[in-house]
Amino acid sequence: MPVPDGLHTPITNIITSESPVVAPMVSPGSTGDGEVIALGNEDQVEPIPRPESFAEARMEIEIPDLPDIGIASFGAPPNFEAVIGTDERVQIQETEKYPWRVTASLLITAADNSQWIGTGWFISPRTLITAGHCVYIKHSGVAGRDGWVKKIQVMPGRNGNQLPFGLVNSGEFFTVTGWGENGLENYDYGAIILPNAFPQDLGFFGFAALSDEELLQSVGNIGGYPGDKPAGTLWYDNRKISNVNPEKVFYEIDTAGGQSGAVNYIIRDGERIGVAIHAYGGTTANSGTRISANVYTNLDAWKRS
Repeated sequence: MPVPDGLHTPITNIITSESPVVAPMVSPGSTGDGEVIALGNEDQVEPIPRPESFAEARMEIEIPDLPDIGIASFGAPPNFEAVIGTDERVQIQETEKYPWRVTASLLITAADNSQWIGTGWFISPRTLITAGHCVYIKHSGVAGRDGWVKKIQVMPGRNGNQLPFGLVNSGEFFTVTGWGENGLENYDYGAIILPNAFPQDLGFFGFAALSDEELLQSVGNIGGYPGDKPAGTLWYDNRKISNVNPEKVFYEIDTAGGQSGAVNYIIRDGERIGVAIHAYGGTTANSGTRISANVYTNLDAWKRS
């Protein structure tokens, strides 16, 4: 498989043009060990989460309310993640189950030691995908802040102060030249590489580069860690994908700042498959970087077991 070039050329902090989708490119996921949320009857969206008490956590942490990492690159107030009309998000309580546990709350420390929040999702035991602006800050206007972030604490399945699987610190990141060098919205995606996998087999999302037709027939699902809700709580919404272009996927799924980097996934043949990396929005639609053939190739190359 050829390595993407141009604006999709991968770059990393560790020193060591879109392609049409003719045939689907699919990387399978894994449900890991332990409990899995059963699919809804429609086989398209997640079932409505049950408001049950959260299981006893393995670890607890207290993190104050922090701003969305998007503010560092785009300024405040953020206008790129929004609730469209009535807020239909629901809080996830059973965050220790799949697929919720393979979405992680991110505590991001920038180069100037300022701290921010974001969201990421596992594609392999040691690799999470997120927005490019979660790993590389652009145009902040603050001395010493731009460029690669210093550290990201990854907390899968976080529920407030409770961390059912603990946390792992990462200092190894990827993005692409389209974002890191040019700051272009269509290339706003990146990866976090963990130094070691979590002891538990959490599982991970599959991902795919699919045709326009298949995407427009699908319901998108997004879970993440928004900054307008209690700190560290996981919220979910779903809605039919409304539009696509070669670089982006558009939808009316409710989100808020802090959910930058979350996966927009569909349910395909009974599996949860990521099709976009959520990062932006507006008054009528939110959007994410489409997993095109080039994006797929980079994600596949960034997987670490």
